[in-house]
Amino acid sequence: MSTLKAFLKDVPVEWKALGELAILKRGRVMSKNYLIENIGSYPVYSSQTANDGKIGEIKTFDFEGEFLTWTTDGANAGTIFYRQGKFSITNVCGLVEIKAPTSLSYKFLYYWLNIESKNHVYAGMGNPKLMSHQMEKIQIPIPYPNDPEKSLAVQQEIVRVLDSLSEQNKALTTALAQEIDQRKKQYEYYREELFRFEGKEVEWKTLGEIFEFKNGINKGKEFFGKGDKIINYTDVFRNSKIFEENILGKVETTESDIQRFNCRRGDVFFTRTSETKDEIGFASVLLSDIDICVFSGFLIRARPLTNLLFPEYCSYCFATDLIRKKIISSSNMTTRVTTTGSILAKIEIPIPSIQEQERIVHLLDQFDEATKNIVAQLEKEIELRNKQYEYYRNLLLSFPN
Repeated sequence: MSTLKAFLKDVPVEWKALGELAILKRGRVMSKNYLIENIGSYPVYSSQTANDGKIGEIKTFDFEGEFLTWTTDGANAGTIFYRQGKFSITNVCGLVEIKAPTSLSYKFLYYWLNIESKNHVYAGMGNPKLMSHQMEKIQIPIPYPNDPEKSLAVQQEIVRVLDSLSEQNKALTTALAQEIDQRKKQYEYYREELFRFEGKEVEWKTLGEIFEFKNGINKGKEFFGKGDKIINYTDVFRNSKIFEENILGKVETTESDIQRFNCRRGDVFFTRTSETKDEIGFASVLLSDIDICVFSGFLIRARPLTNLLFPEYCSYCFATDLIRKKIISSSNMTTRVTTTGSILAKIEIPIPSIQEQERIVHLLDQFDEATKNIVAQLEKEIELRNKQYEYYRNLLLSFPN
């Protein structure tokens, strides 16, 4: 870095708006049916950031060569991608085409915009956006503006170092992410083993025999944000166990609401509706006694009718592959995926003795805690590695205003 700082010392810089340096374009509308009907080998990129932004492949392409694309809408608006080859983009994806590639490096611009673009995202109305008219205002530093050949040489040297740093960081964080994945799979393996009851004394019962089902409260959005505690969809989706401190949502209720939609320790809640089958029927058990608490209309409450179940046992049992597959396969799949109390009532679960349930819970509590601690340490290491990379990247791209 000291060598590079000396290399960049006293380098003259001119700042220019991106709109002066590049042509900004948008993609075209492509429906799911269009992607299916025109399936081929050329990638289509959209506003998502997963899978490098690719949503499909078609027979034709709209662009060929070197470009940058950016996400125009959504939570990840302003994410920049470097593209090469033949591809197409959708209408919620922007494209940057440099006017004079002999004087401005695409990779140099890519690294700069990765720092700067997020600062220009407009988050009004709850839907973050970075449109072309905002993008074109971003100021770009051009070293040696009067000598395009020297300018490009400086840019390419910066890119060379950043490519190397980026590759090292990617290799380290990928290895750490793989370790996290292996730890989670290890935990899941032992959990599944504990729920294999072949040759053991266990009774199978339908959920309808041991639970009473009820859908949650439905209120207009003006009732939310104040009042009594409410268990929401995300509380259940993110946690297999719910404690009072996890419940942050509030809603205005009546005496009738509290009587009909109350929650108590040992209640099991299922996610009732979702856009994808992978999120349907997630279960969470309430493990706190709360004076007043209701539950959302996007959930189903399963209230125990018997004392055959240890509440903590439910939190692990409903997360197993066996039960998850039963819930998913029995759900209704139309425009949205839904499940109901009558569907859940037909699903069978294993019920060993209370003593065996307590043993399983004790083992999994310990294993769960150990796994979470290790994963937290690995995630912290990834965070530190990324900060280290960003520190050197920002140092290298620090130009005088």
